[in-house]
Amino acid sequence: MEADTSTRQGLQVLRDLHLTADRLRYPNVPEYGRVIPNYTDKTANGLTKCIIDFIRLNNFQSERINCTGRVIDRRKTYTDVLGHSRTVGSIDYVKTSGQTGTADISATIQGRSVKIEVKIGRDRQRPEQIEYQKQIEASGGLYFIATDFEQFFTWYQKSWGVL
Repeated sequence: MEADTSTRQGLQVLRDLHLTADRLRYPNVPEYGRVIPNYTDKTANGLTKCIIDFIRLNNFQSERINCTGRVIDRRKTYTDVLGHSRTVGSIDYVKTSGQTGTADISATIQGRSVKIEVKIGRDRQRPEQIEYQKQIEASGGLYFIATDFEQFFTWYQKSWGVL
């Protein structure tokens, strides 16, 4: 039960930061017209959004890293003599040119390179991700594995002495 309370506290700080930034950006919007995102850390996408928004709302740089490669669609659609639509060809997948094992979030906080890997539930680091973590830490960067927002929030406060 205590984890739920503290998680809500971390998410409440995020909501408050968002509301403050919104008031500064749009000072003429009445309070009843303001919309606060429904932040959640129950899914990997939700947690990733929470972390990225939190870092940005604290005036640092943060971005999501996508390392999935790309799809090349070689299909052609045509209409045959009977008027039926036909599709021929294939879809090919090209592997990424980025480094395998890269973290989900890349950030720069107080001039320091920070990589954050998001893991929810039973999700664990793959060997490529462990190797990537070693490379980041060996080069002086910080690497953090986030499993929920409260854990990230606590780490952020301890690491950066902020809030």
